[in-house]
Amino acid sequence: MTEPLLYRVDDGLARITLNRPQRLNAFNAELAEAWAEATAAATHDTAVGAILVEGTGRAFCAGGDVIDMATTMGGAGEDIERLAKLIHSGIAALVDAAVPVVAAAHGTTAGGGLGILLASDYAVIGSDSSIGSRYANVGLTPDLSVSAQLAVAVGERRALQLLLTDRMLSAEEAVAWGIAAESVGSGDAEANAAAVRERAEQVARFWLAGAYRAYGQAKRLVRSRPSRSFHGQLDEEARTIAAAFAGGEAQELIAAFAAKSRGR
Repeated sequence: MTEPLLYRVDDGLARITLNRPQRLNAFNAELAEAWAEATAAATHDTAVGAILVEGTGRAFCAGGDVIDMATTMGGAGEDIERLAKLIHSGIAALVDAAVPVVAAAHGTTAGGGLGILLASDYAVIGSDSSIGSRYANVGLTPDLSVSAQLAVAVGERRALQLLLTDRMLSAEEAVAWGIAAESVGSGDAEANAAAVRERAEQVARFWLAGAYRAYGQAKRLVRSRPSRSFHGQLDEEARTIAAAFAGGEAQELIAAFAAKSRGR
């Protein structure tokens, strides 16, 4: 049986690969379980300095596998709620962790896949990618953090445009709206997918080659801001920079910067 998710750590990079290409990497119970386990592993491993989320096949993620859910769960709302909460635990782990996350989102991203994309801190998409909500097309409501993260990323009015229509954004629109950081690729679908994965890994390796702990803390400060008042955020910034200044990573880089400055 093919594993629904692939997970490996290589030189500080944790790679989480959604692996249900025949269903556009849509979540069923097995993928949800594997997702929760992999995200917990990646965010608790002190050897991990960056996380990359990607998908196999011709799409990044089509959200939940509603056909599988209808077949295996019928109309049991409690089963759907349990499944959503399981996937949510993995999304929360990525968002809360002081580790930067990059998404390689080639092809189509729809429904809950949009929430997975928004859980990343830097998203790379293909020039042929399309991104949308489409929950209401099957009579469902947003989950997988879409209602929590989409308006923060694009603004309330634009979020409602996606949620209340069946519109799919082009790659150019997704970048302009702020859902993705950049789009890459100019060939066929397979070439675009390869370009997206390559660029996403370049981003992750850039973090790892530099002050990856500082990048992680910068991400944490921004992501956790809603939980604090303005003055509380200032206090947290002061505490965080003090801790960073006393750490070995900053001490080494500051010493190198000082030596370079003296040589000018």
